[in-house]
Amino acid sequence: MVGESIEEIVDKVLKSWVENEVNQLPCEIEKEMLAPEQPDDEWKFWLPIKSTVTDTDLQEFETETGFIFPEDFKKFLKHKHFYELQISEVSFCSHPVNIWKASLREMMFKTYPREFLFDKGYVPFALYSDWGLLCFDTHNSNAVVLWDHEDEGTFEYKYTNFHDLMNEISKEG
Repeated sequence: MVGESIEEIVDKVLKSWVENEVNQLPCEIEKEMLAPEQPDDEWKFWLPIKSTVTDTDLQEFETETGFIFPEDFKKFLKHKHFYELQISEVSFCSHPVNIWKASLREMMFKTYPREFLFDKGYVPFALYSDWGLLCFDTHNSNAVVLWDHEDEGTFEYKYTNFHDLMNEISKEG
């Protein structure tokens, strides 16, 4: 594969988030990800940590959802836990330790009615600007498509695979 690895891209972006102190949220943070110094009671700083996701965890989740994730996306899920990861116009599904399945399940099934996406073979994994969602297209070798939330029948082919997406958007960001 050409370009940076998925891990290098994720590490570079998360490092920048921490250095620029944009890694904070007004919500409860899993204790394993809570930064040691918390200057405010409302906003909490979180730190990315090594992922605890195992192949077994992924197999169980794939069985539950009925969708086999592409290998490059599995690599992404098994690399780091984070609360926010935005690269260019793409905001990835939150991936916190302990509750990552609930977060991904919500993105896949509850962001928009499943009959618009999942039931048609499109598996959402990230928000795209205020435009819509990025989805894996199960009809096309899990290519990445953009779904326009204002036109439920519109799916625009964007990238051959998840790795290509990561490389392209890292150049834009």
